Amino acid sequence: MHEYKRQLLNIFQVYDLYQQLKQNPNKDFTPTTYIYGAKAAPGYKVAKGIIRLINDVAQIVNGDDDVKDKLKVVFVENYRVTVAEKIFPAADISEQISTAGKEASGTGNMKFMLNGAITLGTLDGANVEIVKEAGEENEYIFGMRVKDIDELIKKGYDPRFPYNNVTGLKQVVDALIDGKLSDLGSGIYREIHSLLMERGDQYFVLEDFEDYRRKQREINRDYKDKISWAKKMLKNIANAGKFSSDRTILEYANEIWDIKETKLNNKMTE
Repeated sequence: MHEYKRQLLNIFQVYDLYQQLKQNPNKDFTPTTYIYGAKAAPGYKVAKGIIRLINDVAQIVNGDDDVKDKLKVVFVENYRVTVAEKIFPAADISEQISTAGKEASGTGNMKFMLNGAITLGTLDGANVEIVKEAGEENEYIFGMRVKDIDELIKKGYDPRFPYNNVTGLKQVVDALIDGKLSDLGSGIYREIHSLLMERGDQYFVLEDFEDYRRKQREINRDYKDKISWAKKMLKNIANAGKFSSDRTILEYANEIWDIKETKLNNKMTE
């Protein structure tokens, strides 16, 4: 769990979706479960606060009979390899939503891809390679690119602009401090609010919110077309070969370690 990976952006979108479903119970919506799994470093207070927030929203959403057949939020405790082995094959969407330019690379999104999950993400880390291999039309890419972020920083980024101008965003952000969400008196939600509104929103959560929400709604509609969805899944599986460990190790041997291939002729005797 780290701020740059923007699980905060994800849970903000879920809370906004919950509000929409409450206001419009007949909204055309494919039932969806959002699954989170991560661990926070012992001294990383904000990361722990985001985990607290996810579980807080989960308690509200999962306990509301109005949305129980439409929306569910799950936080997997003690996320590890044995848990991942169950989640990777089961997932329809792999969310890789880090701020562009912050994620060096990763292997989780590759494992999701190999198991047929479609990537919802920024053009960051291994997402760039996934898009190159499977085609952007078979993924859901959103948000600012690195050059967009650089330009925005040069102009001067003010998180109050999306806060005041993106429909529903103010309500979501204010829920951190207006009592709708409870951090049990720890003050961590107010600190998260301050990081966004007073200390510059350095990971551009608010700026990317609207485009991210738009892609979520697009996915929700597209999933109804089972044939088209299956084609996207198969394109991902079929083009995952580049991410094999054999190719990776050979590339490292040739380009980094400068190790030459040696063939051995061995005999086995009984």
